Amino acid sequence: MVVTFPHLGNTYIACKIMFDSLGIDYVIPPLSNKEALRIGAFHSPDEICLPFKIMIGNYIQSIEKGADTVIIVGSCGPCRLGEYCELQMSVLKNLGYQVKFIVVDYPGEIGIKELASRIGYISNQSHKKKIEKLRALYRAVKAIRLMDYIEQSARMIAGYEINRGECKRLLLQCRDRVFNESDPSKALKILKSYKAKLSKIPIDKKRKPLKIAIVGEIYTNIESFANHFIEDTLMDYGIATYKSLSPSWWLKYTGLKVLKLHAVRARLAAKQYLKYEVGAYAKETVGEAVLAYERGYDGIIHLLPVGCMPEIVSKSILTSIAKEKDIPIMTLLFDEMTGEAGYLTRIEAFIDLLERRRRDHVLSWR
Repeated sequence: MVVTFPHLGNTYIACKIMFDSLGIDYVIPPLSNKEALRIGAFHSPDEICLPFKIMIGNYIQSIEKGADTVIIVGSCGPCRLGEYCELQMSVLKNLGYQVKFIVVDYPGEIGIKELASRIGYISNQSHKKKIEKLRALYRAVKAIRLMDYIEQSARMIAGYEINRGECKRLLLQCRDRVFNESDPSKALKILKSYKAKLSKIPIDKKRKPLKIAIVGEIYTNIESFANHFIEDTLMDYGIATYKSLSPSWWLKYTGLKVLKLHAVRARLAAKQYLKYEVGAYAKETVGEAVLAYERGYDGIIHLLPVGCMPEIVSKSILTSIAKEKDIPIMTLLFDEMTGEAGYLTRIEAFIDLLERRRRDHVLSWR
């Protein structure tokens, strides 16, 4: 068995550390890029959403390097992601690829026994002892939490850094170094060292940068290529950004969902605007927008792929929140036709709006 998986933010780092620890063969697809999207869009149904197309590109690039087993996670409520597995299998089969899919789904949907069976299939490919397998899982979880923490902190500190671009450079260096390290123990040490380095970056605490919260569909939020690297762009402008969604957030969310303690603050904040489940993480999108207002953020950017039904519902509610709370909210939709120039123009215009609002607010108090 040679496993692969679609890209989703920093998950490839955690997966690499886990499979290195288990001694299981794997292929990590090239970081999502225009070629992966071109391949995926060519072989996917026209009406399907952007995440599906990028994933197909990821799979094909990995299969051509020897992968024969795909591992993906299941969906959260009514969402097309729940049908991805069957449709993706069909697409790959029609192309002549014989690939096994292992879907790590929520136990409430498939049952604990079935989930254990699917995880056991992967685990049984390793010749390591049980304690070593548990250690491999621990390392992977530790790695994703560290990497997500480093990224989230770097995005926020970028608004305060004295040497422009230092946070971004450190973040990129961290990813490169940990990815090129084949020893799991050393990889974790690298992550810890960069967490320490991040805390020592010179900052100006008196600076008051624009703060923007990013909400929306989980894949488009987490996978930077899908959102045209929006957080990197905002870092270049010296803006502090925050988003709650990350692979480690998803792990915590999934674990606490069994106890109905998942995303409690966001879901309570959303209750006034969205009482019912409409699929995926739409309620969390609404709740995080309300929380961003309460935390004093200057604006909110809502990301979603074209055709994402749960987020279309969120979008209509965010319009009401923007009016009632008097906070600017910009929605960016993405598909394979999204142009770079128009996208950057909208971001720059949004930043100008936020700066003008802040200046007007200051003048009104004089």
